[in-house]
Amino acid sequence: MASHDHDQALSGRPSPPTPQQSDQSDRHHGHGHGHGHGHGHEHEHEHEHGHEHGHGHGHSHSHRHGHIDGHDHKHEHGHAHAHAHTHASESACCSPGDLTASPKAPAFTDAELAGTTRNRYYIGGMDCPTEEALLRRRLTQESGVVALQFDLINRVMDVHHRLPDDAPLRAAIADTGMTAEPLADTSPPPAPMPAVSRSLRWRMAVAGVAAITAEVLAFAGWHEAGLPVIALSVAAMLLGGLPTLRKGWIALRSFTLNIHLLMSLAVIGAVVLGQWPEAAMVVWLFGLSEMIESLSLARARDAIRALSQLAPETAWVKTDTTTDGKSEGPHAGMNSGTAGGDPFTRIPVEQVRAGSILRVPPGERVPLDGQVLQGRSSLNEAALTGEAMPVDKAPGDRLLAGSVNGDGLLLMQVTSIKGQTLLDRMAQAVQQAQSQRAPSQAFIDRFARVYTPVVVLAALALAVLPPLLGFGDWHAWLYKGLVLLVIACPCALVISTPVTIVSGLAAAARRGILIKGGLYLEKMRQLRTLALDKTGTLTEGRPALVAVHSFDAALSEDDALHLAARLDAGSAHPLAQAIVAAQAERLRRPLAPVDHLQNQPGLGITGEMEGQAYALGNERLARQHATVEEPAQRAAEALQAQGHTLAWLLRGGRVIALLALADTPRPAAAPTLARLRAQGLDLVMLSGDHRASAEAMATRLGLPTQAVQAPLLPQDKLDAVAALAARGPVGMVGDGVNDAPAMARADVAIAMGAAGSATALETADVALMGDDLTQLPVLIDLSHRTARVLTQNIVLALGLKVVVAGLTLAGLGSLWLAVLADAGASLLVVLNGLRLLRDQRPS
Repeated sequence: MASHDHDQALSGRPSPPTPQQSDQSDRHHGHGHGHGHGHGHEHEHEHEHGHEHGHGHGHSHSHRHGHIDGHDHKHEHGHAHAHAHTHASESACCSPGDLTASPKAPAFTDAELAGTTRNRYYIGGMDCPTEEALLRRRLTQESGVVALQFDLINRVMDVHHRLPDDAPLRAAIADTGMTAEPLADTSPPPAPMPAVSRSLRWRMAVAGVAAITAEVLAFAGWHEAGLPVIALSVAAMLLGGLPTLRKGWIALRSFTLNIHLLMSLAVIGAVVLGQWPEAAMVVWLFGLSEMIESLSLARARDAIRALSQLAPETAWVKTDTTTDGKSEGPHAGMNSGTAGGDPFTRIPVEQVRAGSILRVPPGERVPLDGQVLQGRSSLNEAALTGEAMPVDKAPGDRLLAGSVNGDGLLLMQVTSIKGQTLLDRMAQAVQQAQSQRAPSQAFIDRFARVYTPVVVLAALALAVLPPLLGFGDWHAWLYKGLVLLVIACPCALVISTPVTIVSGLAAAARRGILIKGGLYLEKMRQLRTLALDKTGTLTEGRPALVAVHSFDAALSEDDALHLAARLDAGSAHPLAQAIVAAQAERLRRPLAPVDHLQNQPGLGITGEMEGQAYALGNERLARQHATVEEPAQRAAEALQAQGHTLAWLLRGGRVIALLALADTPRPAAAPTLARLRAQGLDLVMLSGDHRASAEAMATRLGLPTQAVQAPLLPQDKLDAVAALAARGPVGMVGDGVNDAPAMARADVAIAMGAAGSATALETADVALMGDDLTQLPVLIDLSHRTARVLTQNIVLALGLKVVVAGLTLAGLGSLWLAVLADAGASLLVVLNGLRLLRDQRPS
């Protein structure tokens, strides 16, 4: 791969390779396909156009940033301080595909963040949007605070500010009743404490007994203002209600209208009206609902954390010495701790360095990414790619952290240390994705900001206007107003969306589908058209030479193949490699160097051999550099009708030979495309190949010929996607590297086989870790299921409130019923959202 992969490590869109990089990695880009960079994809010189569209980063994520990603950058450069870094305006060319800096996920602009400092905090008490709103309101009052970002699932908050230090920030956070623990940029949030402590469980149990007993006594005829009932009610409120009342006081001080303030007002109002058992039940039921909510959120949080915990915490590292007595490897000289002098010792994976030699016994998980040095085995990579079938590994093959070794003993060399493995990057990407606000979540938040004040005003009017107008006594209407006050809380409505989105993201990750945020999870069901690259996406991407036709009586087919192989030697293009491999297998002749070798972008390659000018490339090259005679034209049409891809060999302005290459469709391609069409998607196949060849392949895949767009140059592919986007939302499926311009133009960019490409994992909106087309319908299904769950939750949360409001107006409602309905709605929507986690990874 070209060296630009690392610089894009956390961008949201690929930076197309520069011409220099392309020339170094692939000198031959013709045959109507363009460069593949070893991926076997059919892309004609994406680099020729890519940089003109500005889809890459103009910087390499240095210490000073002029943009914000809306998530934590995994900075490879290190920091000289614990948890802050400076943003500057000098890098003004932020990629439009950044996870949050893109038009697809709007964030703060470079100008807004110029010169700011970013601090990250772990907020232990931040569980739901109520705490987020309280923190947001309090911190935005501080002069110098520019932007805030919240990751509720991991309880992490980012603050971008222009303050000399963060002391005012920590004081403001403490003012909300919460504590802040500073985090370094690359540090994961600390392991969470139990969602519900043992002492809280006991307090809530005793409070529940006291509250229920007080209610029973009241129903049994005891006076609600009697000493036993009051004593039990006060005990319930002290044991189970003090946190709520304290948060309500903080909300009142900061003029924040949230659930804690509403509940506190309801409790105080009930006490003033002499409804002591009701006040106790309100406090206890609300505390119980918060406890259950914390447990449910912990489950969603654990589903995300489980990704990063698939790899073992220790590794067997080789620690012996070389024959000259010098230390061998970074851990040489360490005591193995075994009496038999075992050269391997088990150490924490955090201490393992790149280049270390590890032993992976049968049945154990691979601790870090690396390469097999010795041994053969089959490994289960389902946790990363979603592929249930074991994958055979031999010396030289890549090993992925978290995969399970079969029955063979392996020695491997580490290529990625802890924090940089594919598994770590997947976990980080999912954590960053769930912190982004999906469109549905933004809508619900806007709705809640209107809903709560309106219902509070309605409750106030209900409590005051009827008695003023002579429609009853104050006691009854004040009580109804308190019930409506409790109904005003939108907690169930607001909490349902993030839990559902996170569950959907985690369910996808378990199947080897990495979605870069709720935005793209929701967009998948909205797609009208899906554009798919042909070679390497719909086909195997491993072309083979099937025929050579010579049109020069003095040139044998073998000689034509040898000439073509000389021109193609050194190229990483899959067609070029197929020609070189065929020559090596059939002829085994040495390949002499070619003089004046020159790449012709989008066409092919030219050079001189034995003083004569030669060219090898696609039909465009042939028609530009030679006269295509009738025999060559007839042969080309016949071969293209069979679905073959052609390489035209030219000498001195004449076509002297045609080399026919063929690719095979993926076995699952045809049924997968049929399923996608059944899901209502219009499918389009994009190809740089000759139209006849592309149509022949489309016929084998069950696609109509009108669904084929060929032949296309990179700019043509970009224009094709833009035209499709004008008809409705469009997704683009490619390799995530060479499809840069076209994928950047699509509403959702989907990369295939991302487990084999670090760039693809980081650059696409959706990354299919396995090279498996069948995941596409699964992804569409998951998007539709997520939307259905979100709709169910909204109807459930609002429906219960409407029912309780109706009962209240009819004189049948009560405070504890309102709280029970709110608590029940919160619990039901969270559990309903967690249903998506039932989508287990393949066994």
